[in-house]
Amino acid sequence: MQGNCGPFERAGEAGRPNDRRDDMTGKKQPMLRRMKAFLRALTFYSYNSFISHIPAYWIRHWYLRHVLGIAIGSNSTVHMGCFFTGRRIEIGHDTVINRNSYLDGRGGLSIGSYVAISPESYILSLDHDPFSPTFNAVARPVVIEDYVWVGARAMLLPGVRLGKGCVVGAGAVVTKDLAEFSIAAGVPASVIGQRSRNVDYSPRYAPYFNTDVIA
Repeated sequence: MQGNCGPFERAGEAGRPNDRRDDMTGKKQPMLRRMKAFLRALTFYSYNSFISHIPAYWIRHWYLRHVLGIAIGSNSTVHMGCFFTGRRIEIGHDTVINRNSYLDGRGGLSIGSYVAISPESYILSLDHDPFSPTFNAVARPVVIEDYVWVGARAMLLPGVRLGKGCVVGAGAVVTKDLAEFSIAAGVPASVIGQRSRNVDYSPRYAPYFNTDVIA
C-alpha cells in the first residue's frame, strides 16, 4: 500500500526546491541580458534620434563623452545628425565629423587628429561573412590616421586603415588600406594621385546650427 508521500519525495519528481531555484535563476539571466541590452539601446536611440539634433555642440559632446563613453579630443566637433553605434570609438583633437555621418564602433573605430570627415560619410567596422552558412557577423577595426580627408558620401568598409594625410574622394568605397598621402577615388577606391606631405593645418569647422554659416 502506497504511503502518504510529500510533493517532493517521489523519485524522479520534477520540481524539487533546488531545481526550482535553478530554473528561476536560469530564467532571470536572459531577462537581465535583455534589460541591459534594452538600456544600452535606449542610450544610443536617445542620441541618434534626439540629442544629435540639438543645435548645441556642448550638449552633443557632453552626451557622447559621458553617456556613451566615446573619447573626443579637444577642439573636435561632431555636427548635427551623426549616427553612432558601438562604444569603441576614439576621436582625436581638432577633428571634424560633418553632418549625417555614420560611425560604427562595434568592431572598433579610431579617428586621429586633424581629420576631416565630410557629410554623409559611412564608416563601418562590422559586417557579415558572405561565405558563412549561418551569416556570421565579422568585426574588424577601422583606423583613420592624422590629417586624413574623407570626401562626402564616401564609405569605408570594415578592416581598412587610412594612412596619414590620405584623401578619399567623394562617393568612393574604400575596401583596402590606403598608403600615407595617397589620393583615392572610385568604386572600389583606387589610388589616382599623391598629396603634398607638407600638411600643417586644422580643419576645425563649427558652423551655427545645421548650416554652413560660420563667424
